[in-house]
Amino acid sequence: MAKGYWVSAYRTITDPEKLAAYNKLAGPAVEAAGGRRLARGGRVVAYDAGIAERTVLIEFDSFDQAVAARASAAYQEALAALADGVERDFRIIEGLD
Repeated sequence: MAKGYWVSAYRTITDPEKLAAYNKLAGPAVEAAGGRRLARGGRVVAYDAGIAERTVLIEFDSFDQAVAARASAAYQEALAALADGVERDFRIIEGLD
């Protein structure tokens, strides 16, 4: 079964306090849903239309698990804390078998 991935590329961070509140809630929510952080906020080199800002990559055992984690009550609480504190491109993608 192909793995699922959350890919989140931040365009701007307008409220670092909201991002910090989100991080406190999102980390446990992701772990509880079976997610594993592969990259979070390290060095970035952007090409083409990319922006060299914070990027996060999280792996799940399946695409369906990744989608369910995003819909979970715990992660929705984290999103509420984040609100309009950032602008980001968030995607859930299916890996290769």
